[in-house]
Amino acid sequence: MKDIDQALSNGPFSVNWTEKAELYKTALRDLTSHHRDNCAPYRRILDGMSYDDRSCRGVLDFPYLPVRIFKMHELASVERSQIIRTMTSSGTTGQSVSKIFLDRETSAAQTKALVRITSDFLGSKRLPMIVVDSSEVLKDRLMFSARGAGILGFSMLGREVVYALDGDMRINRGALEDFLAKHSGRNILLFGFTYMIWEHFYKPLADSGGMNIENGVLIHGGGWKKLESASVSAEQFKSSLRETLGITRVHNYYGMVEQTGSIFMECGEGRLHCSVYSDVITRRHRDFSPCDEGEAGLVQVLSLLPRSYPGHSILTEDVGVVTGTDDCPCGRLGRTFKIIGRVQNAEARGCSDTYEKG
Repeated sequence: MKDIDQALSNGPFSVNWTEKAELYKTALRDLTSHHRDNCAPYRRILDGMSYDDRSCRGVLDFPYLPVRIFKMHELASVERSQIIRTMTSSGTTGQSVSKIFLDRETSAAQTKALVRITSDFLGSKRLPMIVVDSSEVLKDRLMFSARGAGILGFSMLGREVVYALDGDMRINRGALEDFLAKHSGRNILLFGFTYMIWEHFYKPLADSGGMNIENGVLIHGGGWKKLESASVSAEQFKSSLRETLGITRVHNYYGMVEQTGSIFMECGEGRLHCSVYSDVITRRHRDFSPCDEGEAGLVQVLSLLPRSYPGHSILTEDVGVVTGTDDCPCGRLGRTFKIIGRVQNAEARGCSDTYEKG
């Protein structure tokens, strides 16, 4: 808890890598011990690995869980009575979904981190907000999908929130036009998931003559796989929004329900930024050894925030490249990276192989 408090007291991009490495070495050791002591399945995983924290001399040495394990097992480091919300990943019918269990402490830390990170890009003033989704997603306040979690978290950044889509995913044109008329000349925050913005917001508006949202600032993430399959690049996405809707300020972010709050925002240089609350490591597919800067590998995400479940170090199934450390022209300190794809039909194997149901 001390390490989280220390991190949250800093500006999100104000700590250089040397200082951060020392902070994370202590924090990851403490978090790993906390989850080992309070989550029996996690303890069995570490025992199966013969984990010894004395052998962890730096950030690269601490154990990680493959992200798929959260789809296979329910992992919690608190009593059930302390769980205030269960988050689930997105999944099609018949697919397993991750279940992430939050207590008040973890939920509060994630919310605080999210606000700190996004405020660095948007400013601290809450803006009138358009959510490019339907309010139907938020019906069950105790069991949130990845979409619901994103909407709930980012809605805290805005005010006078209006939903752009109805329950059938059709444009609420009247509500949008009234909202834009009311806030004419003011900056407006828009939030949504990338594919949904393209499919259910941009395309219908483009087909009906467009709409002027030139004062809009868009934050979006997720869904790139579907866009890429439709041959829509990030550049085309931005240029289409600019030409049809007048939106010129667009920030992509990378994040996942398994580490809610620990998002990585894209700056104007096109780099995703690690904040003081989170970091990335890239690992080679062959042996999971750390990649060099500029070398593509599986993305491992670290976060200081999760205490109610062992999600502080996760190996994803995304492929990325570290692009620099403390050297982004935008001036923000920390490691930067890009996501370049996803492992196709592959299972990130590792710690979960040692798990035995008890």
